[in-house]
Amino acid sequence: MIRFLLVMLLVCLWTPASASTPRQSFDLQVPWAPMAVMVDGHRQLVYELHVTNYAGVSLLPSALDVLDADATEKPLASWAGPALVARMAIAGTDKSPGAEGLAAGMQAVIYVEVVLPADARVPRRLIHRLAYRTISHEGEPGEVTGGAFAVDRRAPVSLAPPLRGGPWVAIYDASVPRGHRRVMFALDGRARIPARFAIDWFKLDRRGHHARSNAQVARNWLGYGEDVLAVADATVVATRNDYPESKTLKNPRHPLGEGSGNFVSLALGGGRYAHYEHLQPGSIRVHVGEHVRRGEVIGALGFSGDSTGPHLHFHVSDGAAPLAGEGLPFVIASYETLGDYPDLDDFDAGKTWRALPAQTEHGRDGEMPAPGAVVDFPES
Repeated sequence: MIRFLLVMLLVCLWTPASASTPRQSFDLQVPWAPMAVMVDGHRQLVYELHVTNYAGVSLLPSALDVLDADATEKPLASWAGPALVARMAIAGTDKSPGAEGLAAGMQAVIYVEVVLPADARVPRRLIHRLAYRTISHEGEPGEVTGGAFAVDRRAPVSLAPPLRGGPWVAIYDASVPRGHRRVMFALDGRARIPARFAIDWFKLDRRGHHARSNAQVARNWLGYGEDVLAVADATVVATRNDYPESKTLKNPRHPLGEGSGNFVSLALGGGRYAHYEHLQPGSIRVHVGEHVRRGEVIGALGFSGDSTGPHLHFHVSDGAAPLAGEGLPFVIASYETLGDYPDLDDFDAGKTWRALPAQTEHGRDGEMPAPGAVVDFPES
């Protein structure tokens, strides 16, 4: 009898309380570690958190905190409810999880931007706290902490402008489901976002118009035929110069690998490459293996490939071709900000941008232009 009581006591002592019972939930991973980049006077860390459901039931993420791993008291960024869902996409799609959540085995990508003051210390490491609820079991809540990573301490590459004069508007938007920021390519056994920091540069007149006359004709657009410039002393590693372009904006979709149209890729050194896309056919002046100088004309802005209107698509990555590698941040050495489009729909409608107040400092050095920024580049 005494032996039986001792055994029962040991069983009770060994059995953990319900609060500490192991529980399957999400695996949290950050495949690519960001480096801080200055955007409109603030430092930003831009990256993706991949979450995979390893539970036996469907789970719905409900809140996310991004934490400094060395000072976890106050989140650096937080999203909950619809604001979090808007940042999520089921892997391989542009669809956010619905009320049914993520079934067992499903993966979603959460697109994260952490914004810090310009003078703030950039954390050495980040970690994530993800709250969720089960879809069955009466919405039982849970929480998991993980996805820790070391922030890349390198500085973004500083580049000369890829164009002259202006006004030019910087078109990119992290929230667009099929925008540069959210398009992954799994071409060699690994999913990457080559154009994570891409900017589409459209030229305007001072009233915000895109074209001189009939905007359905590509050659009428203000930027069409403008010189495209080398952003650094570099080596040409890839080009295409013979892809035809549509004469009107009724531009068909192109096969994967041809969406860039005519392009130039430059090796900048340090494993970084600059990519220029949608150039005019026959306009490219450089060849693979050739060395170019900063500011040298390498081609002309055009309308080849997947393009909604004549513009220059520009991005930097760690791959030697437009669809290769992970997209990397960059800054432009010097430019002047004239104003912005707080709502990019106003740009699409051909409306005038919002001018900066007269007392605002217009000059920018060593920054990445903000989404919708309208800028002037030096003429030489």
